Amino acid sequence: MSETTLLISLGSIFFLLIFSGFFSGSETALTATSRARMHTLERDGSKRAGVVNGLIAYRERLIGAILLGNNLVNILASAIATSVFLDLFGEAGVVYATLVMTALVLIFAEVLPKTYAITNPDRMALAVSPLIRIAVFAFAPITAAVQFIVRRTLRLVGADIEDGAEVLSAHEELRGAIDLHHKEGGVGRDDRHMLGGILDLRDLQVDDVMIHRKNMQALSLDDDSKDLVEQVLASPYTRIPLWENDPDNIVGVLHAKDLLRALISHDGDPTGLDIKGLASEAWFVPETTSLVEQLNAFRQRKSHFALVVDEYGSIMGLVTLEDIIEEIVGEISDEHDVEVKGLRPQPDGTCNVDGTLAVRDLNRALDWELPEDEAITVAGLVIHEAQTIPEVGQTFSFYGYKFQVLRRHRNQVTAIKITPPRKA
Repeated sequence: MSETTLLISLGSIFFLLIFSGFFSGSETALTATSRARMHTLERDGSKRAGVVNGLIAYRERLIGAILLGNNLVNILASAIATSVFLDLFGEAGVVYATLVMTALVLIFAEVLPKTYAITNPDRMALAVSPLIRIAVFAFAPITAAVQFIVRRTLRLVGADIEDGAEVLSAHEELRGAIDLHHKEGGVGRDDRHMLGGILDLRDLQVDDVMIHRKNMQALSLDDDSKDLVEQVLASPYTRIPLWENDPDNIVGVLHAKDLLRALISHDGDPTGLDIKGLASEAWFVPETTSLVEQLNAFRQRKSHFALVVDEYGSIMGLVTLEDIIEEIVGEISDEHDVEVKGLRPQPDGTCNVDGTLAVRDLNRALDWELPEDEAITVAGLVIHEAQTIPEVGQTFSFYGYKFQVLRRHRNQVTAIKITPPRKA
């Protein structure tokens, strides 16, 4: 082999390795780039961001073209290197060519460009997108044939790959991104709960956040007007349901402002007030209504209060606009709120809780990860897992936590001691 031919061969290998690194880095950058970031840049007028979005919209075609280009240059570089080493070292040149090309491809065509791409995915994606678009267009017929063969082969083994199939929904992708940034320290606990609460609105129903009828304050029209006024003034709530003859017979909702206006017009004398006439019509919603649907309904009706009924029309509880907002921003308290005593952390790291405490509230308060889809309350979770109504003193272990029943009233578990998992 002449000196000129040797230099041309070595130069060809050098440029082919550059192309190989280009394809490898482009693959990593375009698959790791932030779709949200590219969407924002395209909206702000970036043409290259539009090219990136166009490429990753057809990810299978993109990957096929990049892999085709990468394999072409790698195989061609290896073939040239083998020819050179065979001419220089004879039969042993095959071994030398294999060792040298493996090292060069691994370092300069794989690890180096991919390391840079994974640390600067957006910048590199924008830089390589015009050239990659040309490669995708040039290799389109071949990649289409490859995709056809791949899909038919996968169908033979029972795997049917649909065009544009997404493994995760948009909500799941957002939730995963939030959890990842929280673990990495980029998103605080409160922000994580707030962002997660927004995503949860579609998955939760009103019976997950309602005030149960057992804890619901309601007024009986069988009481005289003076007693009713005193009960309203003593209540921390401004809207209170009214029932007549039977607690399930809700006939309206009394607003404290309407009552105060009526009192002023009667010179402060509650005698003879038509309490029922002051009440607004009660609004009943099914227990299966999602929180996002109920939130939209509150906005449309310009109302803040609804009663929740089951499939038989029986009252289950009530839900307010504040209950839904609290799922996003956390507990909202004002000077008239009654502090809910349901969470009592102990010095030894354990926690005593009321059985009626919501699992979601417990998780938010202590940053725990108890399952929230099995039961609404802590007592409900214990009963669900134990498959029985436990006795006082019984201890159960679920999900890494230990639950000990402290108190029980009839068939209701009223107090539980929870021992969280020990942190490594």
